[in-house]
Order: sequence, then structure tokens, then C-alpha cells
Amino acid sequence: LVTTTAVTGTREDGRKEISAIIVPTDTSGFTAEPAYDKVGWNCSDTHPLSYDDVVVPEENLLGKRGRGFAQFLSILAEGRGAIAALATGAAQGCVDEAVEYAKQRTSFGRPIAEYQGVSFKIARMEARAWTARQAWRAAAQKMLAGEDFSREASIAKMVASDAAMDNARDATQVFGGAGFMNETRVARHYRDSKILEIGEGTTEVQLMLIARSLGLEG
Repeated sequence: LVTTTAVTGTREDGRKEISAIIVPTDTSGFTAEPAYDKVGWNCSDTHPLSYDDVVVPEENLLGKRGRGFAQFLSILAEGRGAIAALATGAAQGCVDEAVEYAKQRTSFGRPIAEYQGVSFKIARMEARAWTARQAWRAAAQKMLAGEDFSREASIAKMVASDAAMDNARDATQVFGGAGFMNETRVARHYRDSKILEIGEGTTEVQLMLIARSLGLEG
């Protein structure tokens, strides 16, 4: 099944009526095109979808007709919390990989973990992962309590995705040339982390939403 958001008419105020509709993938006229060739997240099956005179019965409406956009907006905060959780895990994964490698890799007869330039870089990575975790948990606690957590979700999503991307960059630096090789986990973190700054609203969108929650327009 594919959940599709589509224009189903015109509202009384002249704006488009948008509804959520369930489309079975074997419906005539529906085609899943070849998968995108992405930088990262290759385990995520992502395809362009084509609709050529696709017709489904009215009972395939998901929720009430005309409520599709509202439904879409209602899941954004939860989606941002989910991305924050993913990003926190990625940020911590980079720390774990960097710590293990720094203890094993030697340079000039010493593990590179003994060099302050390396140890301080990893310490900053740990601080980012810790901060991301606190932001994510704060948003999750408000969500579970049934409170409005939209601002906390935006903060968590922005902080955690920044941490994932920054930690991926720094972990690659700790690994040096080895980090540029696709077989290393940090190379995968580097490829996969960028989308976390884009999906469920870009970093710029989160900044806009946080500013608006403070009564600021920008």
C-alpha cells in the first residue's frame, strides 16, 4: 500500500482540498519507478511514484476527506522526534568507532588516543552525542505526557542532526585515510548523516519554527 496525499476538490474559501488516500500498489496506472541512486541510506527503498489515471474507491480515504494536509502536519513533530533518535544513535556510533580506532591505531610508536589533538576531538564528539540525547529525551517525555512538544521536537531534531553530521566528519578525520574507505562504518555514517539535516524539515525550517515559538518572525 502507498499513502498518497492528493487534491480532491476545492474548499469553500477557494483553496485546494487535500485528502489522504490509500493506493494499493497493484492498482492500474500506478507505477513505482526504478529506485533513486542516493548518496546514503541505501537500505531505505526510495522510488519515484507515477500515477496515470489511477482510480480507487472512496472507502480508500484515510481519515476524513479534506483533512489530508492537517494529518500530514500532525505527524511532523513525531517524525522529527524519530529523526532526532536516529541522529543521536548515529552521533554515538561515531564516538564509539572513533574511541575504538584511536586506542588501536598507533603513530610514532603510540596509540593516537594519547595525542591531545585526537582525544579532545573525540571528547567534543561525546559532548555532542550527550547533548543530542538530552534534547531527544526531553521531547519524547513531553510527547508521552500528551503535551505540545513541537518546539522541543524541532530543537531535538536540529541539535541531533547537527551532532550526527559533525561527529561523522570528525570520526572520519580520526580514522584518517581509512575513514575515506567505504568498508569502514564511519564512511557509512558520513554518507548517511547528511539526510538527517534535511528529512522531516531542514535545519533552516527548524530554526524558523523555534524562532516563531518565541514570538519572532523571520
